Amino acid sequence: MFHPTLSKSGRFFFAPLIWLCEFMGNHCPELLLKIRYRYVFRKPLNLKNPLGLNEKIIWAKLYSDTTRWVELADKLKVRDYVEKAGLGDSLVKLYAVWYSKEDVDFDALPETFIIKANNGDGKGTNKIIRKTELTPKKKLEYIDMIGEWLKRKNIGALHAEPHYKHMRPCVIAEEVLTLQDGETSLTDYKIWCFNGKAYYIWICNNRNAAGNSAHVMTYDIEWNAHPEFSVFNSDYQQGEVMAKPENLEQMIDIAEKLSHGFPELRVDLYNVGGKIYFGELTFTSQGGFMDYFTPEFNRLLGEKFSIEDFPLKKK
Repeated sequence: MFHPTLSKSGRFFFAPLIWLCEFMGNHCPELLLKIRYRYVFRKPLNLKNPLGLNEKIIWAKLYSDTTRWVELADKLKVRDYVEKAGLGDSLVKLYAVWYSKEDVDFDALPETFIIKANNGDGKGTNKIIRKTELTPKKKLEYIDMIGEWLKRKNIGALHAEPHYKHMRPCVIAEEVLTLQDGETSLTDYKIWCFNGKAYYIWICNNRNAAGNSAHVMTYDIEWNAHPEFSVFNSDYQQGEVMAKPENLEQMIDIAEKLSHGFPELRVDLYNVGGKIYFGELTFTSQGGFMDYFTPEFNRLLGEKFSIEDFPLKKK
């Protein structure tokens, strides 16, 4: 399995290293995470007394019970959880579910739809499709692409994310949400919650076509902007301060309901024309290697919860 954002030449060049990292992610995850952490942050990983958000996420991946993560990080199965929380009206319309590329039937779908891998990270495993572009050749290309997505059994191996290992891969087709005037992509409201309480909202918008670059800004729940919390670069560029959403309190309420009972959880929502839509639940944001937050903010977020709040892994 290659990382979806790499080009074909990049995949070939890095194939041995990727294979080694995936092997280590499956068989010696602690060693892999220590090596990667030192490479990214230029300091050793502290697992005995983790302090920042990144270290605590990595600790939770290694030592906590991640059984529920398997269901709730799955873009298909999480829909049942949202329904049971009484928030079914926030779900985007689901058109189809495919476990095999032979099951794909584009003719049964509306004129425009988006396909997503249930175990994908949003980079290279979603695609908006319009029937006007579906020539016979294009149909075959998309079906083969879906087949490749379905082969990705454990996309979390590179970051030693254990819950992805147990997901049954499928591809879903959903409604495409409408962009608002002036938008080049949907605005993601990524709400950081700790023990069921929302603290900060990380906004991502104006994504590029590949989905690996965006404008970002961090807000507190009173909607004060905090650019000083971010490390901006070409992938995460400083976004303009947005007007406070009229239904901000409703979004926070949804996030807190969905994060109830979890020490750390990021709830991703969309807000389209005043209607709130559920995006996904994220337990291991960037695998615990978020270098786009300052060390001070990473430490501040880590102070909002304790590793003692996590249930320990079952032996």
